Amino acid sequence: MELILYLSAALAAIAFFILVIYLAKTLKSLQATLNSVAHTLTGLEKQLDGVTRETTELLHKTNTLAEDIQQKSENLNSVVIAVKDVGSSVQRFNHTIQNITAKVEQQVDKNQDKISQVVQWSNVFLELKERWQARKTSSSDHHLEGEQILARQRERANH
Repeated sequence: MELILYLSAALAAIAFFILVIYLAKTLKSLQATLNSVAHTLTGLEKQLDGVTRETTELLHKTNTLAEDIQQKSENLNSVVIAVKDVGSSVQRFNHTIQNITAKVEQQVDKNQDKISQVVQWSNVFLELKERWQARKTSSSDHHLEGEQILARQRERANH
């Protein structure tokens, strides 16, 4: 019985030894997996740092762009106000011209008889001027004709 006891102890020792060997292999495999995970996490951490830096830069650029847009919007508002003022000035100018035109039309309607008389007198004056110039031209023509006749008579006398 003692022999069985020693055999059982030896068998238990062999089983424990096999268990330790398999446990060692499993732990080595687990260590390789954990090393791979650690390496992957290190790479992921580096990539995350890069993404964080790029995100921070992008946020700064976005803030700068937002400020620029805000300034340009304010400048554009002043331009819109200036254009609105110009439009108002043009409207007032047009209204003033319409008022002046209406007043001129009223005065023309009131003084239509006088204007007609001025036009008639102007026509008479122009007609008199034309007649006077025609007389002046015809008297000059008669004077020239007379001189030409005298010149011909002298030529005949000389021949």
